[in-house]
Amino acid sequence: MPFAFSPSRRWYAQMGVGALACMALGTGWAASDYPSKPVRIVVGFSAGGTTDVVARIMAKELTESLGQSFVVENRPGGGSNIATEAVKAAAPDGYTLLFVAVTSAINQTLYPNVKFDLNRDFEAVALGAKVPNILVVHPSVPANNVKEFIDWARANNDKISYASSGSGTSIHMAGEMFKVRTGLKTQHIPYKGSAPAVTDLIGGQVQFMFDNMPASWPHVQSGKLKALAVTTKTRSPSAPDVPTLGESGVAPFDVTSWFGLIAPKGTPKEVVDKLNKAMNGAFDKPEVQQAYAKLGAVSQKNTPQDFSNFIRQEVQTWAPVVKASGATVD
Repeated sequence: MPFAFSPSRRWYAQMGVGALACMALGTGWAASDYPSKPVRIVVGFSAGGTTDVVARIMAKELTESLGQSFVVENRPGGGSNIATEAVKAAAPDGYTLLFVAVTSAINQTLYPNVKFDLNRDFEAVALGAKVPNILVVHPSVPANNVKEFIDWARANNDKISYASSGSGTSIHMAGEMFKVRTGLKTQHIPYKGSAPAVTDLIGGQVQFMFDNMPASWPHVQSGKLKALAVTTKTRSPSAPDVPTLGESGVAPFDVTSWFGLIAPKGTPKEVVDKLNKAMNGAFDKPEVQQAYAKLGAVSQKNTPQDFSNFIRQEVQTWAPVVKASGATVD
């Protein structure tokens, strides 16, 4: 018997379409009203590290621009994977965000069973900043330049170790790249963030590290640490007297840390665009520019698609570096 579309069935069908339309309209209104309550920005490292510092600068600006509190929540551990996985599982409503770092791009290769894909599982919002890493040593190390340090380290290879803010961080990988370039076999000691790593470096428990410049530079200025080189291709405007590793005879060498905002996959485009606009607007503010200058950080306006493309490229760039270094998860 042919199917007869009765008036009652037609009425229910029309109601279903209307309900879907109302749901869509409701979502649109929710996005336009965003944010209507406090927003969490999760950071995968302890307080005091560069990721945390830059995240708090942006949280303050987003709070002022969008009229709701953006609160930084530190969830260190697993080389930032714990925080990344938590935000991946969060509701895609814009109220739980991740301040991601280069670490997560490295982790895609470093961890054999990583439970997230930065491009597939997240919406890119905006690249927040780039900063150089810097080779710093304890003042007791008898070296004032990279060549002297390498000679000393080779003579004491089995007695020294270097710190990092966690396995898979750019700090860790800079150390591994340095070992590959120089043939050193020093031990890697991972910490849950840059701040505790620097504390132990100052205390002499480890001898050197490749730290994000903002976290270590104040200690260099106070004499608690010695800076030997930066990891970027060119010198940092914030420390023009510190040579690059390339200039110091360790080449090729180019490691830059970066930080940005991402949201769970499915977060409404209107929300992503609103966050992106607010972050780009912050880059124009003199107070943000001054804060970045003190950190040695640089920024430029970018779109969500720009940042998505950048993340994809970073994952591809770091994969062969991780494999060539032989680095493994500690």
